[in-house]
Amino acid sequence: MHLILIFIAVVVLYLWWQNYFSQTNSVTSNQVPNHSDHYTIAFLSHGKIFCRKPAGDIKEIHSPFIQGVVERTEKSKQLHSWKEGTTFDVSAGGGMRTHKSANIELHATSFQFVSTDHVIYALKDNSVGGLFGQNLIDGTEQRLIHKQHLLLEDLAINPDGTQVLCTSLNQNGAANIGIINIDGSEYHELTSGDTIDTHPAWVQNEPHNMLFQSIGIARNEHGYQAAHGPASIQMLNTKEAELEAVKEAEDKDYLQPKVAPDGCLYFIQRPYEIPQYATKNQLTDTLLFPFRLLRALFHYLNFFSLMYSRKPLTSANGIESQADLKNILVKGKHFDAEQALKTGKKVNGVPSVVPQDWQLIRRTRYGEESVVANHVASYDIAQDGNVVFTNGYGVFVIKPGSLPTSVFEGKLITEVIIDKVNSVQKPT
Repeated sequence: MHLILIFIAVVVLYLWWQNYFSQTNSVTSNQVPNHSDHYTIAFLSHGKIFCRKPAGDIKEIHSPFIQGVVERTEKSKQLHSWKEGTTFDVSAGGGMRTHKSANIELHATSFQFVSTDHVIYALKDNSVGGLFGQNLIDGTEQRLIHKQHLLLEDLAINPDGTQVLCTSLNQNGAANIGIINIDGSEYHELTSGDTIDTHPAWVQNEPHNMLFQSIGIARNEHGYQAAHGPASIQMLNTKEAELEAVKEAEDKDYLQPKVAPDGCLYFIQRPYEIPQYATKNQLTDTLLFPFRLLRALFHYLNFFSLMYSRKPLTSANGIESQADLKNILVKGKHFDAEQALKTGKKVNGVPSVVPQDWQLIRRTRYGEESVVANHVASYDIAQDGNVVFTNGYGVFVIKPGSLPTSVFEGKLITEVIIDKVNSVQKPT
């Protein structure tokens, strides 16, 4: 009897402690964001641009150009609707064509604030891309540059707002750093070679120097990419055309370099994974070869069945295939977002897409390094020295040497951008 009473007392005490601890955390989490939530933050999710002003709601920034493409696609769908169910609606692969606006592949790849009410962003699809500007007050959009095979990412505006660094993707898998005037004129590339040069950044008070992330490409005898080397941080002096390695290692990736207003270098550090084609992959390919051959034969016969009898060989034909949301790409790595949401580690209670060893590092001018935060998928630096970062599901603000504070939660956030013009905290 005494043991039962003691057990009940322990349980009651434990529940009281849990309730008190959760209330304390709740008060802390509600008070701290109100004190530090003074930034205008934008982020990219599923190729769309979203923005949240201090203590405001998350709103999508719509591109009139994309909306125009959607409207034209919808009109085309209505124009060709008479073909549905006929042989004219059979695609080369044997399936039925669809004309749904949801299939549009045009999406945003990068975003930056020129001022609080003026932004620029890069849009692209499989073959065409460009740079666009928009006035957030009236929604007017300006097409700065738009051409075939100009696929831009990683925009970075210089301090005086006249030029933009960017990443230009090539069809062979390589990428170069380019520079363009803010009005879309005089575009040219600063780097070249068979490398993946991305995430350029201006260096504080050094207009001729720029940092970027560089990855070497290994190709096979047919010219296809076989593997990638570790990511390093390089500095290019555009005046002297000199290249200097700032940070590199054989077992680490160093990503997304940025220079803070105090001159410190920030970057994401993660373990480098050597790509390997193991024996088990060869065995799997061998075992699955007959099934893949049969699948190809089935689609070949299905095409003729649709052409001549207007009937598919299976009732499942024509159903729109859904994207595999479990396989998302963050900084060149694939993750199971659904699994991370359920079992992954959390930052301030928010599940993280990327693992703990994705660390944000701060390096002083004297070479001293310290870990600012873990689980960092993307980040940006405010003018007051605070850092805004995302773990893929939430956005946080952190002051170097302190703990992160939750600002808001999103879903599958790949890039986070801060309005640096109005990012200096006002005294309270």
